[in-house]
Amino acid sequence: MNILIINGPNLNFLGKREVNIYGKSSYHDLVNFLLMYAQEKNHFIEVYQTNHEGEIIDLIQDNHHRFEAIIINPAAYTHYSYAIYDCLKSIDNRVVEVHLSNIYEREDFRKISVIKNACEKQFFGKGFDSYVEAIEYLNEEV
Repeated sequence: MNILIINGPNLNFLGKREVNIYGKSSYHDLVNFLLMYAQEKNHFIEVYQTNHEGEIIDLIQDNHHRFEAIIINPAAYTHYSYAIYDCLKSIDNRVVEVHLSNIYEREDFRKISVIKNACEKQFFGKGFDSYVEAIEYLNEEV
């Protein structure tokens, strides 16, 4: 399966930012973990990260035709980006939402996902394994 993985703002600071929540592993560690997992399972993935909302939308619009599914960790945009929601609703790809931490056990504002209804399912609270669960789900459901 071809999967586009898009990560939002501040994920490039993994390992530096709130290590008590996100751990000490870096964003580079996450990308390597995902690429190795995909290679082992014979999946094709491309992984992107940006701190800019418009770039996330451009990535989806410019690349959705190349992929069967999209895994998105919109990070803080989860809680207020109706622009990303609208973009996801405008494509036919399968889309799942991923978060490293359990957003439902954190601050009240983090418990709100405005993109949730543009996605089939959410995976959260298991660190890097949240992505693995999302990849496995997408492959089981095909």
